[in-house]
Amino acid sequence: MGDGDGESPHGELYARAAGLAAAYLAGLPDRPVAPRASGQQLRAHFGGELPEVGEDPVQLIEDLARRADPGLMASSGPRFFGVVAGGTHPAAVAADWLVSAWDQNLGRHLLGPAAAVMEDTAARWLVELLGLRPRQGAAVSCGFTPGGTAAHLTGLAAARHELLKAEGWDVERRGLYGSPELHVVVPAEAHVTIGLALQYLGLGRDRVHVAPVDEQGRMSVDALPGILVRCAGPTIVCAQASNVHTGAADPLPEIVDATRRHGGWLHVDGGFGLWAAASPALRHVVAGIEHADSWSSDAHKWLNVPYDSGLAFCAHPTAYRTAVAAATPYLSQSGGAEPDFSSEWVPEISRRARGVPIYALLRALGRTGVADLVERSCALARRMADQLAAEQGITVLNDVSLNLVLARCTPPGVSDDVADAVTRSVIAAVQGEGTCWLGGTTWRGRAAIRVSVSNWATTSDDVDRAAAAVLAAVRRLGAAPPDVVVPLWRAGDGA
Repeated sequence: MGDGDGESPHGELYARAAGLAAAYLAGLPDRPVAPRASGQQLRAHFGGELPEVGEDPVQLIEDLARRADPGLMASSGPRFFGVVAGGTHPAAVAADWLVSAWDQNLGRHLLGPAAAVMEDTAARWLVELLGLRPRQGAAVSCGFTPGGTAAHLTGLAAARHELLKAEGWDVERRGLYGSPELHVVVPAEAHVTIGLALQYLGLGRDRVHVAPVDEQGRMSVDALPGILVRCAGPTIVCAQASNVHTGAADPLPEIVDATRRHGGWLHVDGGFGLWAAASPALRHVVAGIEHADSWSSDAHKWLNVPYDSGLAFCAHPTAYRTAVAAATPYLSQSGGAEPDFSSEWVPEISRRARGVPIYALLRALGRTGVADLVERSCALARRMADQLAAEQGITVLNDVSLNLVLARCTPPGVSDDVADAVTRSVIAAVQGEGTCWLGGTTWRGRAAIRVSVSNWATTSDDVDRAAAAVLAAVRRLGAAPPDVVVPLWRAGDGA
C-alpha cells in the first residue's frame, strides 16, 4: 500500500474506524440508553501519564472504542429524551465524516471553495424553508456558528452595532466605554444562553428589564409596553420561540408590534421552536417570527445533524457583517473573484465546514421530510403526554404545543415536598433502568420530569416502551412511604 497502487497507507485504520462507528450506530436501538461506567472507572481506562512511545493507530482506535463503550450516553438513540438533542441522521453522519477528511478551513472561501458554496446554498435553503423575511429590501443572512450561545452572541452583536450606530456611536472601534445606554428586555424564563451572550458582549446578565410570563412561560404582552416606556434609549427585545420547559412560544405578533413602535430590535431565541416554521401544520405556533430582526437556533436539536451546528440569522446584513467579520491583508481574497460569504457571518477566522452536514441533510430530507420530522416528533410527544396523564399520580404541567412534555409525580394525599422527592426518585430510577433517559428539572420551584422528543429515529413503539418504564417507576415509588422515597431521592440526587 502507498507504492503507487492508489491505496492509502492508512486505509486499514480508516476502514476500522468506520466499521466501529457503523457498529455502534447499528446497535443504538437496542442499547441501554444510560452509560454503564462510573467516572472513576473511565478515568482508570483513560487516565494515567502521557506515553513516552506512540501506539499503533489501529490498535489505539480499537482500544478507544472498547474502553469508551460503557461510558457512552446513547443520546443519538431513539429513546433519549433528556434534552432537546436530536440523533444524527445517517446522511449528516456521513457528510460529517467527509468534512473531517477534507479538512477545509472555511475561514475564507479561497481555502475551501466547494464547502463554502455548499454552506452558502444551505443558508439560502434554510432562510426559505423557515420563511424568514428580509427588512429594508436586503436578504436575510445566515451564519454557521459553534452552537446556540454563539448564535445569540452573533445576532445580538449585530443588534448592538445597529442600535448604537443610530445613536452616532461606533461600538466596534470605541467599545462600550461612554456609549449610550443600551437596554435589553428578556422574558422571566429566558434561556441561560441569552444571559451568557449578553455577558460576553459587555451588556451584562443582570442589567436587563425582565418581562413577566404566563403559566406556560410565554412573555406577557400586557406588561411589555410599560417595560418599553422605561427603556429611554436604544433597546433590544429578546423573545422565545420555544420555552425550554414547556415548548410554548411567546406571542410574537404582539411583541413585534410593540418593539417596532419603540424603534427597537427584536431577537428571537429559536433554539428548537424555530423549526415549527418549517411545518405547514405547526407554523401557526410561531406566527410572526418571520418579522424579527435576528434569530438563533441549534440545528443539532431538531434538524438532527451533529453538534457544532448553531445557526445565526439576521435581517440586517450590513450590521451583521460589520459586527462579526474579520478584515486583515493576509486574509484578503485573491483578486476579489468570489465573495467571502463563508467568513462574513461568524466570529471565527478558522473553522471546519460545519454547514456541510446541514446541506447534506436538507438534500436527504427535502422540504417535506423536514416538515415530517417536526410533525412526527410533536405527535409522539403528545402520545407520551397522553399515557402519562392517564395515570393517577402523574400531572402533565404543560400544553404540549410542540415536542416537550413537562410532568410531575403527584401521589394523592402527599405534600409538595414529598411529591418533589417522588418525582426525583422516579427520574433517577428511570435513568438507571436504561430503557430510556429523560431529564429532570425544577420549574416554578418544584421538581418535574422533562421529556423531549426530537430524534429522527424515534417511533411509537419507543415512546410506548419509555412511557411504560416511567409508569412502572411511578407505581413502585409513588406507593412507597415518604421515609423510603426521600432517602432514595437523596441517593440518586443529581442523576
